[in-house]
Amino acid sequence: MHFSLIDKIDVLEPHKKIVATKSLSLAEDYLQDHFPKFPVMPGVLMIEAMTEAAAWLVRQGEDFAHSMVLLKEVKNVKFGQFLQPGQTLTLTATLVSEDDDTAVFKADGSIEGQSRVRAQLVLTKYNLGDKNPSRKTTDRDVIDNLRKQFNVLWRGTETGK
Repeated sequence: MHFSLIDKIDVLEPHKKIVATKSLSLAEDYLQDHFPKFPVMPGVLMIEAMTEAAAWLVRQGEDFAHSMVLLKEVKNVKFGQFLQPGQTLTLTATLVSEDDDTAVFKADGSIEGQSRVRAQLVLTKYNLGDKNPSRKTTDRDVIDNLRKQFNVLWRGTETGK
């Protein structure tokens, strides 16, 4: 199953910061099994939403040079109150450092200014074709798809693209 935990990108400052939103709906499949009588967004999915936001900043900043931008490590996670259907989580990821194969972020998920989750995220970035040249075509296909998704999520100004 593939799904996105980002509904839209609101702010994008290349190589610096991204702000995105996730509106939680009762229609989310995972809410049917996660505390059925008290539906809340699982903490691991809040971390995944922050990771997705950070990954978009990496991709945009390097003009989609890598097909894979994945979570490598999470540090110093702190959870606050639950996120329930009808609430919108504002996801902010600020770039702390970046090199050729990793990017480190300070990330926060909040509702109306109240932090619900925060963490330091370490993302790794690479292409499948780096280790297996036959996968270069897959890299191109993945990157093309990611560019299309990004264009749906981000409708910012030219300076933000």
